[in-house]
Amino acid sequence: MLTGDERERDDGSVGGAEGAVGDPSVGPARAPALRLEGVAVVRDGTALVDDINWEVDPGQRWVVLGPNGSGKTTLLRIAGSALWPTRGTVEILGERLGRVDMRALRRRIAVVSASVSRVLRPQMSAFDVVLSGRFAALETWWDSYDARDRDAARRLLEASGFGGEAFAERPFGLLSEGERQQVLLARALMGRPELLLLDEPAAGLDLGARERLIARLSALADDPSVPPLVLVTHHMEEIPPGVTHAALLRGGTMVAAGPCDLVLTSSAVSEAFGIAVAVERSAGRWSARAVL
Repeated sequence: MLTGDERERDDGSVGGAEGAVGDPSVGPARAPALRLEGVAVVRDGTALVDDINWEVDPGQRWVVLGPNGSGKTTLLRIAGSALWPTRGTVEILGERLGRVDMRALRRRIAVVSASVSRVLRPQMSAFDVVLSGRFAALETWWDSYDARDRDAARRLLEASGFGGEAFAERPFGLLSEGERQQVLLARALMGRPELLLLDEPAAGLDLGARERLIARLSALADDPSVPPLVLVTHHMEEIPPGVTHAALLRGGTMVAAGPCDLVLTSSAVSEAFGIAVAVERSAGRWSARAVL
C-alpha cells in the first residue's frame, strides 16, 4: 500500500488531476479497500446493524441508501475505524481491526461529515481548513507545510470552484452550507486518503449548492486517481453520475448490494424504504417517486 509521500512524483507534485490524491491504478493488485464479514453492532440489546457482509474493492464508488435508522451512519463509522463492532471481522485497507494501530489506520481514511465541521474553529480561513487536512489536524500551527502543500490546497479550492484569494481568506464560519461542504471535501482530499467516506454531504443544501456538489462528486468518481469512495444518503437524487455500486439497508441489515443497475431497482428500493416506488434513471441521474 502506497503512503502519501510515496505517491508524490519526482517533480514534487502529487498524483491526480486534483493535485492531492494518489493513483490507485499504479502497482500490483491489492486487497479490498474494505471488507466486513458477519458484522454486527449491538447496543442495549438492540442490533444497530446485523450480519453485514460487504466488500469495497479498489476503484469502486459506492452509495449506501436507506431510511432513517437503517444503520447507514453506523456502517460508515465502522468503515472509518471510528466504531468497533460487537461481533464480526472488519478489514480496512488490508488491515484487520484488532491487529493494527488504529491511529495510523485512521490517517489513511478521510471522512466528510457534519461532525468534522462542528470541531473546526469558525475563524479559520477556508484555505487553512483545506491545508489542515494534510495531516488531519484541527489547526495549521500543529504541523509544518511546504510550498507543495500550499499549492495543492490552492488547486483543490480551485477545483471546487472557489479559486482566488478573496474566498481563500474567508472565515470558515461565514461560508454558506454549500461552500462549507465543498471546502470540507477539499480538506479530505488534501490528506491523500486511501479511502474516502462521505456522510450525507448534500444534507441541508439548497438546489444550486446540491447540484454543484453532485457535479464535483461526479468529477471525482470519474477520476482514476481518486481512491475508493463510499457515499451515504437518503435520496436517490443525490447519487452522482459515476457511482458504480449501491447498498440498500433496512432495519440494520443489508437487503441488497452490488452494481447500481442490479441493485437500484424499483422492487429493491421499495423493500428498503417500505413504500412502493418507481425508480428511474435519466442522463446518469437516479430518481424515485411513490407509486400511488
